[in-house]
Amino acid sequence: MVDPAAQERAHAIFDPIAADYLRRPDVDIGPMFGSEGLRVRGKVFAFVGFRGGLVVKVPEARANEVIETRMAERMVMRDRPMREWLIVGPDRADLWPPLVAEAFAYLDEITP
Repeated sequence: MVDPAAQERAHAIFDPIAADYLRRPDVDIGPMFGSEGLRVRGKVFAFVGFRGGLVVKVPEARANEVIETRMAERMVMRDRPMREWLIVGPDRADLWPPLVAEAFAYLDEITP
């Protein structure tokens, strides 16, 4: 269930971060999981999820590290854990900029 109020709060955090990335070459906004996310050369690396958390794609080993600290949770779709996708709540907004940076670096490196 979409939480509009939570999404609004999350976008207040995410949108200024996104604005910085949108100034870079090959970065734009595109659809992902029913939302719109930051993309590099067509591959989404960060977006606001339907419950108002930041969703980022990082290497599986890094996702495991962050999950072990309990600062994020693994994204689950249709009862299937997504090994490279993390959800970070707005209560940890301090983590959003560095995780978006990691996600961008990862996708920028692996996307032709």
